[in-house]
Order: sequence, then structure tokens, then C-alpha cells
Amino acid sequence: MKLRAIIKCLFLSLIICVPTLMFYKNFFGTTIIDIETQSEGWIFEELEYLERQAHLNKMCKFINNKSVDFKNDNNINAVINQREVLEHILVDSKHEIVYCYVPKVACTNWKRVMMLLLGIVETSDLLSIPSDLVHRQHLMPSLINYTVPEIKNILKSYKKFLFVRHPFERLLSAYKNKFEQHYNSSKYFQSRFGRMIIKNFRRNPSNRSLTTGDDVTFEEFVDFVVSENTVFNEHWKPIFDLCQPCLVKYDFIGKYESLYSDSDFLLNQIGLLNVTFPRLQKTVSTSTYLSKYLPQLSYRNLCNLYKVYYNDFKIFNYNLQEYLGYEININKDW
Repeated sequence: MKLRAIIKCLFLSLIICVPTLMFYKNFFGTTIIDIETQSEGWIFEELEYLERQAHLNKMCKFINNKSVDFKNDNNINAVINQREVLEHILVDSKHEIVYCYVPKVACTNWKRVMMLLLGIVETSDLLSIPSDLVHRQHLMPSLINYTVPEIKNILKSYKKFLFVRHPFERLLSAYKNKFEQHYNSSKYFQSRFGRMIIKNFRRNPSNRSLTTGDDVTFEEFVDFVVSENTVFNEHWKPIFDLCQPCLVKYDFIGKYESLYSDSDFLLNQIGLLNVTFPRLQKTVSTSTYLSKYLPQLSYRNLCNLYKVYYNDFKIFNYNLQEYLGYEININKDW
């Protein structure tokens, strides 16, 4: 009886999910995934991915106060005029895919995958590729390297994807990596930003702190991020601004919270069956740390920080309930 009930439940689920899936695909024109070749489990996964697109489109409509038309040349022209966006969209012409990389959202490993696809490296052990090589400027082609007609063609015809993350987790990851810890790569940030943050947001700073900038607190970092005319580095700049998801029609939106399953799914669907997304050893997750760091902030600063990443929260469907037990209301009506 239990087996019969399970079979009946799965059958009814497929009756509901497949038409819904077809509706989404017809509505969005999404062709990165071929539903006719997929198993039942993958159909449920694809439905989740398409629902992410549906939610993004809904939120973009509210943000822009009009329907989203990704084929509109005005949208593409708006992207072309943003140099930083063009630099963040990496291009693989051989496989006709583009990837908008977002720092602190597994971009090191996705860049390693792109290096393999582009033929820059041949090793199957992607984790052996040094991170300083991975992040070397101009190593991989980005949209900035193409002419305007080429950019328009790429944005209209190539498969486009990005990976996103809870905004506050991403922010905390940037803080811990660039200011709290003492890697060689952190020295630039401590010198460039840390000294400025301490000078402007700490009462009675010591000469040592003003000189090194290596002991910025999380609260001071947040003060800096929410301040007027702040300087946004790519490591904490909102994804909304880095990748312009309301102007560029991304065919796939992966999430850091389901990184490995999303990455495997994407690689499979674009036909890269021989490529495996790199796996890292498990460490303490940033989400665990976030519950410790958020209470350090005043409610006023929490609200101001939420405003900074408001678009990221809304279009990628994140919330604060898990960490705060409540949502922040900044009087914006959706």
C-alpha cells in the first residue's frame, strides 16, 4: 500500500510539474536545459531553477516599474556602457557560454573551470591551479575585449549564468578574508581600505592601527559600507550592480547554498559531462559565523546595511528570518 501511494504521489507530481515546467520554458524562452531527456528528479530540479528566474523577473519588474524586456537594445546598450560589468562577464566562445563572476561566491573555482574550458590549462586537478594565477587580470577574455556588435551578439545568443549568495554571508566572508585574517592577499585591503576605515570610523585610534589598518572590526567595516559615497570594491559590491541581472538575461542562476548540485546540474546541461566542479574540504560555514557577528550591529546599522543590499535580497529571494528571527521593514512596497 505504501509503495502504491508513493507511485501515485510521484505520478500526480509529474502531471503538475511537467506542464508548469513547459510553461516556464515557453514564457522565458529558456533553452539551456532539455526537459525531454531528463529524469524525474532532474525535472524537479529544473523547475526550481526556472522558478528562480520567474522570481527575478518579477522583482526586476518592480524595481524598474515596467515589464522586463531582455531583448531590448536599450538594455544591452546600458550594459555596454558599464565597464565593470563587461569586465566581470567572462566569455567562452568555443562552448558559447558566458559567466558573470562574483567574488566570494565560489568564483575562484568557477574561474578554474573556465580556464579548463578555454584551454588555458589542461590539468583535471583544478584545485592545483594557484589562486593568484586564477585571478590574474586579462587572463581570460571578458566582454570588454569585444566590439559592440560582438557584445550584442554574445548577450543575445550565448548561454549566460551566474552564482549568487546570501548578501550578508557574502559580506561577512569578504570581511573575514580581507580584514580579519592575515593572508598575503589581505595586506592590500588593509592598507587601501583598512587604514581609511579606522581613520574615519574609530574613536581615538592608535598610531599602529592607523599605520597598518589590520584590526578593522566588523562593526567598523559595516559603518564604512553603509556610509555615503563609500568605495565599493568588487568583493562587497552588490551582485545587482556587478552583473546587472535586470538588464542581462541569465539562463541559469546558481546559488552558493546549493553550489555543488547546481554546478553539476549546469555542467551536465551544457554538455560538459567530462568536467567536474572542484570540491573543497568542509570547513566552518560563514552562515555559522553570521549569527555571531550580526548581533554586534545596531538595529540602525542593520537597516542601513539591508538597504545597501536590498535588490540582492529581493531579486535572489533571500531573507533574514533565519538569522534575526524577523524581517527588516524599510517601508518599500513590493
